[in-house]
Amino acid sequence: EWDGVRNYQARNSMRDDMKVGDGILFYHSNAQPLSIVGIASIVREGYDDFHGLDPNDDHYDPKATQENPIWSMVDIKADHTMAHPVTLDEIKDNPKLKDMLLIRKGMRLSIQPVTKEEFDEVVSMGGGPASLS
Repeated sequence: EWDGVRNYQARNSMRDDMKVGDGILFYHSNAQPLSIVGIASIVREGYDDFHGLDPNDDHYDPKATQENPIWSMVDIKADHTMAHPVTLDEIKDNPKLKDMLLIRKGMRLSIQPVTKEEFDEVVSMGGGPASLS
């Protein structure tokens, strides 16, 4: 499960855009160095995030109801770790990634679209996929 996303733009992307089989670049935003460390894929398309209805859950939203759960989530599967992490600085230094949303000033969404070319370039920079341990 990829749950607990509490941003409307990110929710809309999960609900409307993510399809089974889509690839995901797994980015560590709370670790140093900031980096893409793995590849995952969507295994279940957007559905209601039931965690928002549970007052005992960290992701509870008092505005959510059974009729209008507000939030969505998807299920993902870890596919591969990167052979080596691709740092934010490396991404910024790569001219092929100059338009990647991740490096735009003020871009803070946890979910961002990535073009196939960007995806492939990042995977290449990371030495390709390594096996999961």
